[in-house]
Amino acid sequence: MSDLIPSERIERRIFFLRGKKVMVDRDLAELYEVTTKGLNQQVKRNIKRFPEDFMFQLTEEEKQEVVTNCDHLNIIKFSYVNPYVFTEQGIAMLSSVLKSERAIQVNIAIMRAFTRLRELMATHKELREKIEMMERKYDHQFKVVFEAIKRLIEPPERPKEPIGFRPIKD
Repeated sequence: MSDLIPSERIERRIFFLRGKKVMVDRDLAELYEVTTKGLNQQVKRNIKRFPEDFMFQLTEEEKQEVVTNCDHLNIIKFSYVNPYVFTEQGIAMLSSVLKSERAIQVNIAIMRAFTRLRELMATHKELREKIEMMERKYDHQFKVVFEAIKRLIEPPERPKEPIGFRPIKD
């Protein structure tokens, strides 16, 4: 199964939006080897299976944010239709709508990727809690060390580069 779709390929396409881990319809269609239009048609035919916490449509601002952060989604930048995104539960529901052997195998791979991400996040949380406990326990002199360790385990914030022409300054 790991030969079908590498876990890293799936994990790169999972991102946080509205406080949830989601995947864009276009990425899912590519993994399932169906068209995005076909995937969305199947979902609309079975819309009762996809409440708001399973699937939602991006706003224009969210779409622009996703396009900015995900280079592979540049193609949707000028689309007049905002894409749909699916939460983990929505992706699980897709396997009942897309009834193919490929859909089953892809869903298994995606569920494993979500589980792996959840485990990684839990590990970081446990590590942070242990550091904070040690920080309370030990001297104030180690505060600088603990703060440096905390910064190392936090996900880095990418500074946003200004877009557009910038004149060369002498």
